[in-house]
Amino acid sequence: MDSILRRCKKCGRYTMRKDRCPYCGGELEVPHPPKFSPEDKYGRYRLLMKIMSGEIKLNQDAVKTILTKLSQTKANE
Repeated sequence: MDSILRRCKKCGRYTMRKDRCPYCGGELEVPHPPKFSPEDKYGRYRLLMKIMSGEIKLNQDAVKTILTKLSQTKANE
């Protein structure tokens, strides 16, 4: 099901347009989180992207540990 409501990344206002924000012309995004699944296929990649972008602040030792565990689980699949 396609979401009707969109949120502007620039000004934060909500709209039903799908191409651009009618107020500031900014880019739109779907404001709803993805559907939850216990077999989360892409959780590892979301975590990795958050760590790499700096959204999750960790020290270098923790980052190395997480990256090695993620690469090991990927190799086991």
